[in-house]
Amino acid sequence: MADINFDKELGEDETVALIELMFFAYRDFVSDPDTLLEQLGFGRAHHRVVHFVGRDPGMTVAQLLDILRITKQSLGRVLKDLIDKDYVFQKEGETDRRQRLLHLTAAGEELRQRLMAPQMSRIRRAVTETSGNGRSSMREILYHLVSPENREGVKEWIDGAGKPGAKPGD
Repeated sequence: MADINFDKELGEDETVALIELMFFAYRDFVSDPDTLLEQLGFGRAHHRVVHFVGRDPGMTVAQLLDILRITKQSLGRVLKDLIDKDYVFQKEGETDRRQRLLHLTAAGEELRQRLMAPQMSRIRRAVTETSGNGRSSMREILYHLVSPENREGVKEWIDGAGKPGAKPGD
């Protein structure tokens, strides 16, 4: 798609074109996982929970609520589904027994990998097919789409997630 070029200063038509590209890209980005989720009777909220719990095993329900920005009631329904179908389990906190620490089961981790695989392929292909410095440009644009007041927390999450000893979301 190298023929779509935009000046630094975007007019209305160019901005609308980017908005539409985001809609189409998101539609296709979630299409593969949506198919698998539908087969399991799950939705996108289940996908987000599996993803973030898999990236930060032992995260608290409060941390997950903060990331997802959904109500406790909505998360409760999704967690119940995932726990009942043996994709997620909860442990009591060691220092605070009221805390619920979330972990994926082996089946949950396998589901996370299956959901993520087509998205990883799509991202890698997009970066490879982008001229110039596609990876850093993509990261920079996506970062700046995050609301300014949330950027530091998102950066800390991304920089710490999945690294030994790191606790994203803290």
